[in-house]
Amino acid sequence: MKKRLVCLTLAIIMSTAQVVSVGATREDELRQEQAQTSNQLDATYATINSLEEQKQALAAEIDALDQNLVDVMVQINVLKQDITNKEADIKKTKKKLRKAIKNKNKQYEDMKTRIQYLYENGGDTAWFQMLLNAKDISDLLNKADYAQKMYDYDRQRLKQYTSTVKKVKTLKTELEGEKAELVDMKKQQEAQQASLEQQLEEKKATSENYDQQIAAAQEQAEQYAALLQQQTEEIARLEAERIAAEEEARRQAEAAAQAAAEEEARRQAEAAAAEEASYEEDYEEDSYDEEEDYSYDEEEEYSEEDDYSDEEYSEEDSYEEETGDGDYEEEDYSEEEEYSEEDESYEEEYSEGETDEYGNVIDSSESSEPAQSSGGSYGGQAVADFALQFVGNPYVWGGTSLTNGADCSGFVQSVYANFGYSLSRTSESQMYEGRSVSYSEAQPGDLICYGSHVAIYIGNGQIVHASNSAPYPAGGIKVTDNAAYRTILSVRRIIE
Repeated sequence: MKKRLVCLTLAIIMSTAQVVSVGATREDELRQEQAQTSNQLDATYATINSLEEQKQALAAEIDALDQNLVDVMVQINVLKQDITNKEADIKKTKKKLRKAIKNKNKQYEDMKTRIQYLYENGGDTAWFQMLLNAKDISDLLNKADYAQKMYDYDRQRLKQYTSTVKKVKTLKTELEGEKAELVDMKKQQEAQQASLEQQLEEKKATSENYDQQIAAAQEQAEQYAALLQQQTEEIARLEAERIAAEEEARRQAEAAAQAAAEEEARRQAEAAAAEEASYEEDYEEDSYDEEEDYSYDEEEEYSEEDDYSDEEYSEEDSYEEETGDGDYEEEDYSEEEEYSEEDESYEEEYSEGETDEYGNVIDSSESSEPAQSSGGSYGGQAVADFALQFVGNPYVWGGTSLTNGADCSGFVQSVYANFGYSLSRTSESQMYEGRSVSYSEAQPGDLICYGSHVAIYIGNGQIVHASNSAPYPAGGIKVTDNAAYRTILSVRRIIE
């Protein structure tokens, strides 16, 4: 009967275990799929973050290009206005030139008319006739003096008009050269504008591509998230089923075990009852033997107690030998002493340095001397004087050599480099160097910034700069008397 109950219990447990095993296997598979989906979702999110970072970096580049484009367009507008002003100046100069030539020609004709009159009325004897017709010597001298004054006046006026014509022609040439320089700058800025616009189009197209990739990645991430949610729900369902099955198996096993225990208890009770009946029948016959056995058992129990006492004593001795209480206390004291010495050494070493108000050690090796300015003790006048040494050297587009040739920004950069200042390379970027001051506050060494051009102020309204006009197109490093010959966009002070 007991064997049958045990077999029944094992059968129930095995059948339930098979159901639980099948559910657990599917649950494990789902957990593996869930982990894979989670990894794919994380990878997709990482891709989205990477694309977002690239898009943000691209957006910063687009903003920088937009700013550069705005600056270039401002430069173009300034250059257009300067060209218009130069054209107006050239027009005025041409008008002055025509007037000067007309005045010179008129003066020349008047002089010829007076000379012709003298010769036509007196011929070769004009001076002799003037002498004969004179009333007296005073009248003769007056007439002679008048004639000489007329002659000197004619020559002086003619010389003056000739000089005026020459000056106006020179001014016209300079203005035309400056206009040509402005036109070239305008073409360069327009080419730069076209390049910036093309770069902006490319960058914006790339940004749109990033948007598409991010949208696709986000859609994929949503799919992974939905799949992950389904897998989580399925795992939760299977886990609940598994727990329920395990609980049912445990309940059935407990019930079977209880039934088996009850059956075993009943069987043992019946066997005990039968044994008790048999014992009562044989009690009288076996009483003597039981007393003898009892005495023997007492003696054996006493022996066991002696063995136990000896064994307990032996274990205590063994424990003392293994642990070594005396050695342990001595070792512990040694460790405390060593720690105290190390701590004292550390405190002594720590207290050697000075501390601040917060108790932090101050490194005495650091110097409290302030850093010296890169500009040294040089002033703006020294910069201006140094720049004037290179007047007459050639203009070279893109050059930075003070002797072999430089353009406007290269000239400024190289001059300031001699004094330890590192300026940017282009005239547009040099417009943001140093700090801004008004033109009325300009001092020698300050930068005078125009549209696509830069110069060094030397005082008294003059500048020194590398220019490709005057005479155009050769140009060179030169001094211009009027610093406001073009629209001034900014005055920058590099050296305080």
